[in-house]
Amino acid sequence: MTRILLVEDDEYLASALVLALERKKYLVDLAKTGAHAMQSLFGDRYDAVLLDLGLPVVDGIEVLEELRKQDEELPVIIITARDRVEDKIKGLDKGASDYLVKPFDFGELEARLRAALRKSNYKNSTQIKFASLSLDTNNGQLQIAEEAMELTPKEAVVLKTLMARSGKVVSKRQLMDQIPDWLLESSENAVEIVVHRLRKKLENSDVNINTVRGFGYILEARP
Repeated sequence: MTRILLVEDDEYLASALVLALERKKYLVDLAKTGAHAMQSLFGDRYDAVLLDLGLPVVDGIEVLEELRKQDEELPVIIITARDRVEDKIKGLDKGASDYLVKPFDFGELEARLRAALRKSNYKNSTQIKFASLSLDTNNGQLQIAEEAMELTPKEAVVLKTLMARSGKVVSKRQLMDQIPDWLLESSENAVEIVVHRLRKKLENSDVNINTVRGFGYILEARP
């Protein structure tokens, strides 16, 4: 599951965001100070950070600067009441992936979070590799060792998502978010059908798409 660090000292807003994110199946850790945030970031692994700027003692910009010295790729979305253009420019120049001014709609926050995660996962690469698999994300062609195989567009998107997060659980919701028209279909059934087809195509490879009941799927190398 996607793990988020929420850095927010407003207890009411923090509680509301934690609840809303957990309902969307994110794992959320909360840090209420800049010092706590840095301790969490340098002690654990996260998929993204939601960062307030007006924090006690250590300001959010300081947290961002220290993080970028260690990790240039981790998505960081600033959520703040600071709405001046100068503040936005400073936050983005310091390495924020996005900047959202309070008050904001949760739907917009989640959309920006999904976009940041997609960019982080794929890093604009045309080739993703895992074990004997090599997927060309431009044309959807899969190479299994010496064998080339064509994938449908949906198969390619699902496999790309699983390969980008190999060894981690990917929820059905995360897969559905990659293909907009799945939101209009019987989405979970559509995901299951695509995963079933992919498993057939990967039968002779050295990887499995395993089901984690109640959570989603995980791509793993066979023992």
